[in-house]
Amino acid sequence: MALHVVNEARRCLNCKKPRCREGCPISTPIPDMIQLFLSGHINEAGEMLFRNNPLSVVCSLVCNHEAQCEGHCVLGKKGQPVHISSIENYISSHYFDMLRPQPAPSNGMRAAIIGSGPAGITIAVMLAQRGYGVTVFEGKEKIGGVLRYGIPNFRLPKTILDHYKEVLAAMGVKIRPNTNIGSAIGVDDLFRDGYKAVFIGTGVWKPNTLGIKGESLGNVHYAIDYLCNPDVYDLGQRVNVIGVGNAAMDAARTALRQGAVQVTAFARSEHVSASPLEREYAQIDGVQFEYCKAPVELTEEGCIFQDTVRREDGTLERIPGTEKLYPADSTIISVSQGPRNVIVSSTGGIDVNARGLVVTDADGRTTREGIFASGDVVKGAKTVVEAVRYSKQVADAMDAYMQGLPR
Repeated sequence: MALHVVNEARRCLNCKKPRCREGCPISTPIPDMIQLFLSGHINEAGEMLFRNNPLSVVCSLVCNHEAQCEGHCVLGKKGQPVHISSIENYISSHYFDMLRPQPAPSNGMRAAIIGSGPAGITIAVMLAQRGYGVTVFEGKEKIGGVLRYGIPNFRLPKTILDHYKEVLAAMGVKIRPNTNIGSAIGVDDLFRDGYKAVFIGTGVWKPNTLGIKGESLGNVHYAIDYLCNPDVYDLGQRVNVIGVGNAAMDAARTALRQGAVQVTAFARSEHVSASPLEREYAQIDGVQFEYCKAPVELTEEGCIFQDTVRREDGTLERIPGTEKLYPADSTIISVSQGPRNVIVSSTGGIDVNARGLVVTDADGRTTREGIFASGDVVKGAKTVVEAVRYSKQVADAMDAYMQGLPR
């Protein structure tokens, strides 16, 4: 592994205008990282990565690199791009495994973080580095949010998230697991108890439904629920997955690893919305694909689909009389998800849009003073690196607000 990474690093042209960095949503200083690594300064390279992106070690594993940094590498025009993700993972893993931070000098102010997904972890790290007393409120028993409960272990080892808990604790961050803000404790209670600002990063955990007959049957499940704890499900040997996004690929590949013999993913159109790499991995693992199929009804024997055809105006049209049962022991529905509104419904002054997402300005300020939000609960289901990029900006806005600085 090390020799491979060194060889890949040596292929970097150290471009004066690095297109790889332009392709990264968080502008990772890739050439600088590689040059530090090659000159024997791996710790400095790792520190630079962590400072730019507290979730660098995670993003090196789960980012859509072929569409971002690696997809923009100039060497990819006529050959293979530099395998930047492997280099970043080697450096960031080395640094993160040895990271034992100390608490920053206290500035006497407290901030509350609701949710410990990518956005929550990013903001907790950045505010703790600036001396704030940070408390993270997590509704589940362990931190990580979608990183832990939405991405399979074969893509993102959960030991990484366990170490994030240790790092946060070493920085002085307090974590309250199994605590849903909006039930016993509300946002108003947080302000009463002296928190100067509150961040909402609760993600999107409410699965979107198909709205068809049979959705409440015992052999029908939602991908976001299944991925939380696959071990408690008995799907049988044949599984149909409705949806072809990245979450659908995760659910399909997990089902195969959990003992399913035949897993088929169904797309409404001729396209797969998952990244090309995730689709290829799914095919290698044994996932089969059916295209131009729209679900009509869910049954205990499987799902009934209709064929679809794309019209000249680009819309999809169902073809009457093409109904067909595709047998399965279980069906997993994966057609995206939206936010649960417990916090919003129990807190006055926070506006949401028609999709139930929290309304904010460009810096994450909600419509109620002192409350900020970012991540999927604002943008909808997006990528980890996009959540980090936006959350860095929100952390700066929270810092300025608590310090009483003008906008």
